[in-house]
Amino acid sequence: MTETTLTAVRAGDEYAAQLAAFSDEYAEIKRLRAVLDGREARLLARSAAYADALADATIPAIFPPAERRALSRRSTCAALAMATHTTEQSVQRATNDAEALVNHAPSVLASLEAGRISARHAKTITDQLRDVPTEGRAVFLAKVLPVAEQTTDAELRHRARVLRERLHPESITARAKRSEADRRVEFEPAADGMAWVHLFTTAPIAQGIIERVEAAASESRAAGDTRTCAQLQADALAALALTGVTPDDVMSSPVLPHPIEVQEHIKPTVQITVPALSMAGVSDAPAMLDGYGPIDPETAARIAVNAPSFTRILVQPETGAVLSVGRGQYRVPADLQRAVRLRDGTCRAPGCGRRARACDLDHSVAWEDGGTTDVGNLACLCRHHHRMKHLPGWNLEHGPGGVLEWTTPDGKQYRTEPDPAPF
Repeated sequence: MTETTLTAVRAGDEYAAQLAAFSDEYAEIKRLRAVLDGREARLLARSAAYADALADATIPAIFPPAERRALSRRSTCAALAMATHTTEQSVQRATNDAEALVNHAPSVLASLEAGRISARHAKTITDQLRDVPTEGRAVFLAKVLPVAEQTTDAELRHRARVLRERLHPESITARAKRSEADRRVEFEPAADGMAWVHLFTTAPIAQGIIERVEAAASESRAAGDTRTCAQLQADALAALALTGVTPDDVMSSPVLPHPIEVQEHIKPTVQITVPALSMAGVSDAPAMLDGYGPIDPETAARIAVNAPSFTRILVQPETGAVLSVGRGQYRVPADLQRAVRLRDGTCRAPGCGRRARACDLDHSVAWEDGGTTDVGNLACLCRHHHRMKHLPGWNLEHGPGGVLEWTTPDGKQYRTEPDPAPF
């Protein structure tokens, strides 16, 4: 054996040993994380049970029993969310998952706490279990848990879905009819002027949409369009939704409109905040599209031109101070209301991202207690946080400059500040 060969063997042995150490440590980290996830699930389930038990004692009796329990839970989730800098919706979903795990799948929880499965495996099982009638759950869990302990989460999702279909005593027709009521569209902002639109609908409709945009993209590609297939599919769907083009039009003409052409068909009622120098064409500072965030000045200008009703707010580029507010909206709000919504941007509860225009304008010091109707005593609160502010243990102080100081029932304090000037 040559020296070169010996060196290669030694290097290979060293690599194998080091790789074994890496994989062992990585597996141990994953196991410890699973243990903590199990601990978190038990804590969240306990917090929900505690909120239910004390609802009648902590929530005013003016609310009916079911609403008292709901308000008590939301108050508890809000406090946990503020303590961990997460959204209430995330805590609420995690609490629902925890209850399903603790109350309906103890064997899955035990496997999680032992580090044999991950939190993703556990959620996959409880998601499938949630709609299985009580009489079928034991069989489902007995069959699916061994699969979870031996496969990836991706494989488990497929096998658990198939197993659930086989064991479910209710017909898929009845379940599909019930699930159809949950169809919806969701908007999710992304970076750099982009966003996602999520459609939840029946599988045949979703499949039909995908096949149609794929066919339109393929036709355009075959005609020599240089856009990628993904870009063409996105542009085909946008054209169908916004331009008035019918599916037959898209299929008969291989040339799909470009996003810039599609944008010209947007007829929104929008609020766009534009730096004065950008409006003058001497700066490329971003505009702000209400409900999304920064967009480039050219896109803002195109949308504004086509909007039948919009409020254009000019701001001083160094300070962000309001210079003027357009009066072109169909329903013009009071200047004070507009100023508060512009200042706040979103609901002023910690972690809440509901847009200011969809929020209540709340008197921080109640009118009946001597509060004034001015910018120093008004803040945007979504309906949920507006109500929660008045629950026992919650307190809100309105400081100079629109700063809000929140105090939760457990005595912790959190500070929120107005939406920063974007320029």
